[in-house]
Amino acid sequence: MLTVTSIRGREVLDSRGKPTVEVEVAVSNGAVGHAIVPSGASTGRHEAVELRDTERARFGGMGVLRAVSHVNGEIASALVGMSVEDQTELDATLIALDGTSNKGKLGANAILGTSLAVAHAASNALKIPLYQHLNKLWRDRLEPGEPDKPVVPLPMINMISGGLHAGVNLDFQDFLIIPIGASTYTEALETTVGVYRSLGSVLAKKGMISALVGDEGGYGPRLLTNAQAVDLILEAVLAIGLEPGRDVSVALDIASSHFYDSETNTYRLDAAGGDVLDAAGMTAMLAHWTKLYPIVSIEDPLAEDDWEGWTTLTEALGSSVQLVGDDLFTTQSSRLAQGIERGAGNAILIKLNQIGTLSETLDTLLKARRAGYQTIVSARSGETEDTTIADLAVATGAGQIKIGSVARSERLAKYNRLLRIEEELGGASAPFAGRDIVAMLQPKIRPHLYPA
Repeated sequence: MLTVTSIRGREVLDSRGKPTVEVEVAVSNGAVGHAIVPSGASTGRHEAVELRDTERARFGGMGVLRAVSHVNGEIASALVGMSVEDQTELDATLIALDGTSNKGKLGANAILGTSLAVAHAASNALKIPLYQHLNKLWRDRLEPGEPDKPVVPLPMINMISGGLHAGVNLDFQDFLIIPIGASTYTEALETTVGVYRSLGSVLAKKGMISALVGDEGGYGPRLLTNAQAVDLILEAVLAIGLEPGRDVSVALDIASSHFYDSETNTYRLDAAGGDVLDAAGMTAMLAHWTKLYPIVSIEDPLAEDDWEGWTTLTEALGSSVQLVGDDLFTTQSSRLAQGIERGAGNAILIKLNQIGTLSETLDTLLKARRAGYQTIVSARSGETEDTTIADLAVATGAGQIKIGSVARSERLAKYNRLLRIEEELGGASAPFAGRDIVAMLQPKIRPHLYPA
């Protein structure tokens, strides 16, 4: 039996220069695995607790030495000697050791770092790629006949950043593209780079390029309205001979919890001239946008606890648009179950650090799939060179992945990891979720208003 022989935590830095947790796990055959935990800026209040230090003199109180001490202390003592291949039991031990509903005792950053490092250590000990090891863990959860093969995901890529990712220059957080015309992941990435560079040229010609780039690598121009961001992206698409709605579609991450007033149940859109809308008003606005633009996916269109609004919006738009719950679900099976029961949303964003262990993440993915929800594995705004999410998306056949823009090495590390996996799975003939995702979205794509 391959057992855990040592666990070591350390404080390292993420893409924003803020401390985060890295965990190293050693195995009895000499193999070692590492994992680094990401951190979000736009966080839902139902997420698992990210444990930070309180000493303001060190990193302004953002240090993670307390979380690291838990890794090197209680966690190491509990897990050393256990089978590195039994991810479910290891994660259950971590959850029981913490003993809270939100992982607030040991910290989700300490727990997740350990959980993922165990998976990396196991794949290295077994001398197989991480996605193959994760695929085995995934298959162990499935019933006979359920899809179980690794599949390269279709990327959803940030072009223009707003909200908390770019100094609140816009109300909406991210304006993204989905290269729906691509037949392979490599082609999807080539299309994305072309649009990103074209957008840079469009912004430069209009005198809109500034030093501001969002946390996820998207451009951060100062614009007058939210709609202007979509217009600029479509202009960039047309400029390189692609057709909006056929080659490239648009996705929005609205992150509406951050401009929601819970006392009045309204949404204040400062970048739209100070409009104050209720859930019905937001629904009407987004319905208009989906008729005007080739938008096929909208994330967090309403606030994280506006369940009634979500249900009504899903009834109105759920048959024509992918409605993604991020802050709404926070990768938690219990909140997803509420969404399924209420008919809220039809897709879920999967972020490992929102729930805190690999096993719980897999459980939520499976619940979503069985309920017919689309799944999008996602990075965070504070990322690292860790590429686990690329392997996770492939291993579970999640279908879609949201990494950020095609800029900054913490993003490109994951895009490049997917290129290597695609090559291992057969290159141009590798299973690619784009074909299935486009088939799912195609009936929802309407003729756009932008002539070639």
